[in-house]
Amino acid sequence: MTRPPAPASPRASAHRRARPLACLTAIACASALAACGSSHSTGTEVDPAGVVPASAPLYAGATVRPAGALKDDALSAGHALTGQADPYLRLLAALQTPGSPALDFSRDVAPWLGPHAGVFLTSLHSAGGLGALLEQGLLGRSGGSTAFPFSSSGAQGALVLDTTDATRAQKFLDGQAAHAGAHAAGYRGVAYRVSGSGVAFGLVDRLAVLGSESALRAVIDTSRGAPSLSHAPGYAKLLADAPSGALAHLYSSPASGGSSSAGEGLSGMVGLLGGGRQANVSLVPSASTLTLDADTLQAGAQGAGGGLLGSDPGAAEAFNTLPGDSWLAIGLGHVGRNLPSDLRALRGLTSLGGSSGSGSLSVKSLLGGLLSPLEVLGAATPAAARDFTSWMGSAGIFAAGGSLLELKAAVVIQSNDAARSRAAVAKLAAQLRKSGASLRPVSIPGTEAAVGVAISGLPVVLDIAAGRGADGHPLFVIGFAEASVATALNPPSTLAAAAPRAAAASTLGDGIQPSLIVDFPTLLSLLEGVSLTEDPSISGFVPYLRAATTLAGGGHSLGGGVERLRVVLGLHQSG
Repeated sequence: MTRPPAPASPRASAHRRARPLACLTAIACASALAACGSSHSTGTEVDPAGVVPASAPLYAGATVRPAGALKDDALSAGHALTGQADPYLRLLAALQTPGSPALDFSRDVAPWLGPHAGVFLTSLHSAGGLGALLEQGLLGRSGGSTAFPFSSSGAQGALVLDTTDATRAQKFLDGQAAHAGAHAAGYRGVAYRVSGSGVAFGLVDRLAVLGSESALRAVIDTSRGAPSLSHAPGYAKLLADAPSGALAHLYSSPASGGSSSAGEGLSGMVGLLGGGRQANVSLVPSASTLTLDADTLQAGAQGAGGGLLGSDPGAAEAFNTLPGDSWLAIGLGHVGRNLPSDLRALRGLTSLGGSSGSGSLSVKSLLGGLLSPLEVLGAATPAAARDFTSWMGSAGIFAAGGSLLELKAAVVIQSNDAARSRAAVAKLAAQLRKSGASLRPVSIPGTEAAVGVAISGLPVVLDIAAGRGADGHPLFVIGFAEASVATALNPPSTLAAAAPRAAAASTLGDGIQPSLIVDFPTLLSLLEGVSLTEDPSISGFVPYLRAATTLAGGGHSLGGGVERLRVVLGLHQSG
């Protein structure tokens, strides 16, 4: 049976509407797609990163023709994730350049494709069309053809594919160029073809390159001696520490992307993950799990902090104090230091999908409403630093309860100054009222200050309160109604001794202390209860969520200035 390999898969990891869940799904599918190709591997064995410019802010690479256990594991994980016998065929469209007819893998690609493939961007601002291609390939949104993302006016970057037969690869490139109406061009002694829209086709040192003309010329420059990514110090250090058995990896260097802020889209995703640090995310599949090992250079070496990819022990400690019956729990370390930078990246989440449906309740409105108080707390202003982040320690986020009537959820921030965090209740409420929220008095046992806030987009009132935990430590809580605040301050049990934490620790291995768990069946049940699984912004991801069982995550230091966050996605096994 013929299946396409993964030249599209690295690009799947670089989509425009980059969301943490979408990113994980894309990389997961990338690895499984890679394993779908033949294990025949007589190519050049050239790492595409060797011709990618060292300044590239984003690069993804994959072994597109694996063999043995690696191929079997990737196929098993891919089938479990999608429930389809041949779920990645649509991703062959990644090689479908302007004017090209539908491609057949066996006829058009298999005769020349080698063992390695990569994709890179020269700017995080130019990733416009990658999201549409991802949605067509992974989510089945095939209403019309999706434009090839690389061009003079589109994404600046290219696919770089290893070849086993340069003559056949050149024939393929020539055919694609002819369909695009491309004309002959040359640069530094290398002949290539470029279309009127700036899509370039060339063979550089036996590597097939399809992308924007500027990116192809950058590949030529690198092949002629310009600094390459494979020899860049940060990339080389992170790749040296990458786990064995990785099928695909995604490297990001936000400082190279020319972006002054995380913003929306791809730059927002990169900022969310790495917090301004260089990061490399490796994917290791097995028959029942997909493991992401996300390594970052420590903040001290980069002069930046924040991001979700870190190993702060405070995150695990905060996680342990959350309610023991939580089905979603996240521990965050040093929120006072990292919250402003993390929020700049999280703003991109409010642009989930396009349409949010006709109803007032949507994923977009929920995210916007939930972020409102955190935006005030983490504002990059002297007043916010004085009134809010100055007293913050670690924090936790939890959700518990198996139905909407039983749901309890809250953000719990540890305070280093009880008086300041108590005063912050009224100050935060006042700021939210200026933004259009309405306030109402509440009285919650065990709190020292409390107020209810009704925010547009949220179907429940958020209660903001200051009190003390069971151990007497001051806490600041933003919760879904009074019961959530009461549970946050005095949970009947905590995750420190709960079965979900023990299971997560066993899954993660290597002595990693958990700081993240998600139970997907419970999450889906709640989303279905308010019809949010039909929301166009997430409906395409629902089949993947149904295939998942749990998510566990936690971080630790590898030494030598490298931190690792490991995330393991459990998958239902098909019959």
